[in-house]
Amino acid sequence: MFEKIRQSRLLFWSVELLVLATLAFVLTKVSFLFHPIGTFFSTLFAPILISGFLYYMLNPLIELLTKKFHLKRIFAVIIVFLLLIAIIALVFMTVLPNLIKQLSQLAASIPSLIQQIEDFIRELAKSPTFKHFDINQELAKWDLSYGTIIQKFMSGLANSLGSVFSTLTSAIVLIITVPFILFYMMKDGPKVLPGILKFVPEKRKDQVANLCKEMNRTLASYISGQMIECLFVGTFTFLGYLLFGIDYAFLLGVIAGLTNLVPYLGPYLGLMPAIFVTIFTNPIQSLICCGVVLVVQQIDSNIIYPNVIGKSLSIHPLTIIFILLVAGNLAGLLGIFLGVPLYAIAKTVIAFIYRMIKEA
Repeated sequence: MFEKIRQSRLLFWSVELLVLATLAFVLTKVSFLFHPIGTFFSTLFAPILISGFLYYMLNPLIELLTKKFHLKRIFAVIIVFLLLIAIIALVFMTVLPNLIKQLSQLAASIPSLIQQIEDFIRELAKSPTFKHFDINQELAKWDLSYGTIIQKFMSGLANSLGSVFSTLTSAIVLIITVPFILFYMMKDGPKVLPGILKFVPEKRKDQVANLCKEMNRTLASYISGQMIECLFVGTFTFLGYLLFGIDYAFLLGVIAGLTNLVPYLGPYLGLMPAIFVTIFTNPIQSLICCGVVLVVQQIDSNIIYPNVIGKSLSIHPLTIIFILLVAGNLAGLLGIFLGVPLYAIAKTVIAFIYRMIKEA
């Protein structure tokens, strides 16, 4: 009888869960021991994340130069690195001034935009539906005057000077460290897998190698595909807005491209600023913005996405929505951007472990 209990799977998993629960409880009581480790990883997280993102964007070009043009990897890395520096310099000389110019124009138009919103609300309040609504009293509560907004902004800025300096320091550290990390990632990338396999038992080397290649393929496909998608959506949204004379077309196009990183919700997030700056001045232009985004997203969904990313992630749309909700709640904007690819990697690893257990 005792032998049957000892060999039962129920007892095995009960003991396993008990051990895990005990371990988790103990770790919560000695969390101070892990604080330095947490600080270490949080310091390295952002530089490694940005460098890894750029690595997966640029590595296909390095592979092309090494295989098609038979260049040594170090020379291909130097060429791609110099090309990246040239692109960044070009962005700072052309794209950034245009963005700053349109942001300045938008900031200058805020008083008139606020006045138009107030006029719109007053006109709305004249309708029979809102006849018992004291609009002037409500507007006085909101206090939407330009001077009040500037005062609140400057007060908030003064109260957060410490965080501003901290952010500037972090940005300077990133600017200094990311190029070095990226260079060595591009140079020594092919050496990572052989280095990992040295610590793997001989009978598992092929399986672990396939797992690493699958994870690498998933990340590369997702990151490079997302960048192509963002460039397409941002560029053609900007051209569509420009064609129909929408104000701040370049700024709104950049916002549309960046928000497209958020799966499914991105197009709506990118459309909201365009509607906000047009609906109170020219509602027809708001409809035009919706039409431009609809056309761009249809082309992206039916042509760009299937051919660039395809079914590489194999994740159901409802699962992606759940991931966005949970990851956004846990880690904010960073969680929204990273939730889907991290889930895809975790899914790949879990499937690999399951196959190993079945084969054991």
